[in-house]
Amino acid sequence: MTRARYQQVSLQDTPYYHCISRCVRRAYLCGDDPVSGKNFDHRKQWLVTHIKQLAAHFSMEICAYAVMSNHYHLVLYVNQAQAEAWTDNEVIERWTAVFPRNGALIETLLKNKTTRAAQRQLQKNVSLWRQRLMDISWFMRCLNETLARAANREDECRGRFWEGRFKSQALLDEKALVTCMAYVDLNPVRAHLSDSLEGSDFTSIQERLIHHAWKVKHRSYRQHRLLTRRTSKHLVGRPSTKQAKLKALASQHGSNVGTLPLTQKSYFDLLDTTCKLLVSGDRLKPENIQLLEQKHQVFQELGIRAEGWLRGVTAFHKYYSIAAGSERSLLHFQRSRIRLGVDLKHPHKWIRGVQSARLLYGT
Repeated sequence: MTRARYQQVSLQDTPYYHCISRCVRRAYLCGDDPVSGKNFDHRKQWLVTHIKQLAAHFSMEICAYAVMSNHYHLVLYVNQAQAEAWTDNEVIERWTAVFPRNGALIETLLKNKTTRAAQRQLQKNVSLWRQRLMDISWFMRCLNETLARAANREDECRGRFWEGRFKSQALLDEKALVTCMAYVDLNPVRAHLSDSLEGSDFTSIQERLIHHAWKVKHRSYRQHRLLTRRTSKHLVGRPSTKQAKLKALASQHGSNVGTLPLTQKSYFDLLDTTCKLLVSGDRLKPENIQLLEQKHQVFQELGIRAEGWLRGVTAFHKYYSIAAGSERSLLHFQRSRIRLGVDLKHPHKWIRGVQSARLLYGT
């Protein structure tokens, strides 16, 4: 059953959301067309570039992304405090950068700003635009509509490009956030398109590794090869001063104010080990689970079980519906939605995933 977006997004409960959009065409989003023989991989660069450009204008921060042949994943952080701190002029500048046609309206209102009617209309528009600039639905609408129009022009056709509206999933705690980020970053590995993090093109983990390699003075062979691959394939999008950067990982354990809960080294090492286990095909062997727990202290810090981690990064979308997290977080999210007056015809569906939460993270 289709569910209203306001019932799925609650910034009071969490600012982190996992979004997915899927293409409906035979030619796929960015893959190979088996009928015509054309390759559309260049659209992956379109998508990455436009994601960063939009994030620079919206109050959104990109935690993770992965662009596949017929769909893409995004993990977003909605920075509500940043949007509320913008001045009216900043809101106008950001909105008109995304929608230039509204510039004429603003000019007309500013010319007549001495009148009360113009002042009220200007304040009304600024208030509306401020809300939209921190709205996931508007962010995804701008992203998907732009890409669909560009693809239609290239294909010289009309009609639907996406199978429907995007799917969103609230990430209620750090356990769900880190698991979902790894699930997104390891998409090409699970799809057997790559056997390493460096070879996972158009993913956030590859971009983080590229930026890290640029800063290292004495680079390893893997880092040299990664930078060569980046130059030949333009993997991180077109350079632009108006592109947002990925949300930073913590510089050290315990200092995660304004950053993601893991350090860069911990996240890189954890994903590298997980990637090797996924490639080997025997990830759930007891000795592999024990090795993972002994090698990475992050499981104890975040309260994640190694077996649950391997299951989560393999099929995160199957374990949860519109919200993901521990059992306690899911129950709190349900109670919060009820307090806000959300009309739940089937309240038990809102805690779908409790059994999965027990399996992945324990009770």
